[in-house]
Amino acid sequence: MLTKKDKMELMAPAGNFESLQAALDNGADSVYFGVEQLNMRARASINFTMEDLPEIVRRCEKRKVRSYLTLNTIVYDHDLSLVRNLLTEAKKAGITAVIASDQAVIASARSMDVQVHISTQVNITNIETVKFYSLFADTMVLSRELSLRQVKKITSGIEKEQIKGPSGAPVKIEIFGHGALCMAVSGKCYLSLHSHNSSANRGACKQNCRKKYTVIDQESGFEIEIDNEYMMSPKDLCTVNFLDEIMDAGVQVLKIEGRGRAPEYVATVTKVYREAIDALYAQTYSEDKVARWMEQLSTVYNRGFWSGYYLGQKLGEWSKTSGSQATQKKVYLGKGIHYFPKAGIAEFRIEAFDLSPGDKLLVTGPNTGAQEFELKEIFVNDLLSERATKGDSCTIKVPFRVRLSDKLYKLVEA
Repeated sequence: MLTKKDKMELMAPAGNFESLQAALDNGADSVYFGVEQLNMRARASINFTMEDLPEIVRRCEKRKVRSYLTLNTIVYDHDLSLVRNLLTEAKKAGITAVIASDQAVIASARSMDVQVHISTQVNITNIETVKFYSLFADTMVLSRELSLRQVKKITSGIEKEQIKGPSGAPVKIEIFGHGALCMAVSGKCYLSLHSHNSSANRGACKQNCRKKYTVIDQESGFEIEIDNEYMMSPKDLCTVNFLDEIMDAGVQVLKIEGRGRAPEYVATVTKVYREAIDALYAQTYSEDKVARWMEQLSTVYNRGFWSGYYLGQKLGEWSKTSGSQATQKKVYLGKGIHYFPKAGIAEFRIEAFDLSPGDKLLVTGPNTGAQEFELKEIFVNDLLSERATKGDSCTIKVPFRVRLSDKLYKLVEA
């Protein structure tokens, strides 16, 4: 059995405080997040502000979780003052490291003695590039297009040649383990820039690839029939079913994609991969568990699943539908208005639809994260009731603290 010292780090996304708390509550070893606009999800997620950094670090340190600030976009001259301000505030707050791709960011961080991780945007694909960036960073995210055989060659080379980062420790290799994939090479896409003057490489992707297109022969005007209607939209990456092979390839950090996705997505995916990694080290990883984990992953946002290029596949697997293929969806019910801590009871105001005993519920909030539970009983006007409807204030026994304005949802089959 491998020791905790060797254990693969599980990194979860945080696009807002709800998702941050969901990651912390479900076993993440580290979280990554963007502040202001210089990150690859500048428009896809709400993003934090510089004023949020101390609170992010406080929550992470309380759970002994590492905190990584993404500063991985293309940087222009007029961005440099913002880069320095962000790094200054990040260091002051005590973040663990900054994830960067532009050499200006890397150099600025190093000059401030801020730890650097090399972003996948750099497209590291070989051992010589690892050697070069080991001058600046202890952890590197490899290109998404590599096979596990190629990943293994790199990790073996690091061990054989004793390639060490600035800390003096051997360089760690990180890969993406789950979530959305881009049709472009490790995210370097220019469609959005050409069509909307909105650069994906500046965190402002318009997701042209996720749309349906008709291909026309310009000479004849003939519309070419394509079986797959979403020919540029890859399915989501999923590796939980071959996580043992990823561990054997020497990967030390597994990254979940999803800073633009909902807190329940972060909660479910983090929980599944936490269980899977723990099972590997306890030697209880099995086909039965994998089947259960795949079922759980399918309940939250996904475009269908495939293994990426890790198993040697040359071409992508493309989504056949627009949007999510999740097996369940959330329906908004209302907001939290009071919590009685001694009794463990929450009061909600129902603003839409009905709820009844037996319903599967979800509560989300900046401090609550994403909490799911089954409704056992409900009281309306202090009377046991079979239903609460729009306009009612109802009380429910919950296994966690509910805050003012936490949102209540019902989870139903999609």
